[in-house]
Amino acid sequence: MSRLFVSDVHLDASAPGAVEQFLEFLRTHAVNAEACYILGDLFEVWVGDDETDPDKKAVCKALRALTGQGVACFVIHGNRDFLLGREFCANTGCRLLADPVIAEFDGERVLLTHGDALCTDDHPYQELRSIVRTAPWQRRFLALPLADREMLANQVRAGSRQHTARTIPYIMDVNPEAVATAYRVAQVRRMIHGHTHRPGLHDTSVDGTPAQRIVLGAWYEQGSYLVYEDGQYALRELPR
Repeated sequence: MSRLFVSDVHLDASAPGAVEQFLEFLRTHAVNAEACYILGDLFEVWVGDDETDPDKKAVCKALRALTGQGVACFVIHGNRDFLLGREFCANTGCRLLADPVIAEFDGERVLLTHGDALCTDDHPYQELRSIVRTAPWQRRFLALPLADREMLANQVRAGSRQHTARTIPYIMDVNPEAVATAYRVAQVRRMIHGHTHRPGLHDTSVDGTPAQRIVLGAWYEQGSYLVYEDGQYALRELPR
């Protein structure tokens, strides 16, 4: 059976087409897989497991239906939904994985990560990431009323758009040395990640050994996923 990988779906009420496409993906593709890996940013924003948005609830219900049919579903935090927690897992049947994590597929060790930690040239973002990923910051944020969290999240999103607009594109891509270090530390020769919205299969070498970095696409304009089956990886697009 196949294993499927998606990232940067960025589901949000403002993009109902993407929400419906993801629900259809779960019903028609993921349901026939052995496992589905969501490598971060399933949602455009997630301010806590007490989310009340009906579209997000519909997605959680669909994930529960998927896992209820025996498909293992694993989720890694992204930079947009790093507050997914225990209640989300209880409601969906999904399992949260650490970022990064090493998985084994047919005897091969593969590094799975959202990918934002590899973009080390984006110093302002890395500084913010080091703050909001701490337990004390998250406890303080989650203690705020839901309306306040939503307001702050919208402000952060606006700031993120401005940062993206004025930042040189290569700075927001992965740093080659950070990628090489990740290969060496994890002792793998294949990694799969999202975040950069630059899908592709990148063949390289690390210390003279062939390696491959697979980048998943974002769903803003075109739904896509990675399938692993019979020892082969293939990026596929979904019709919109």
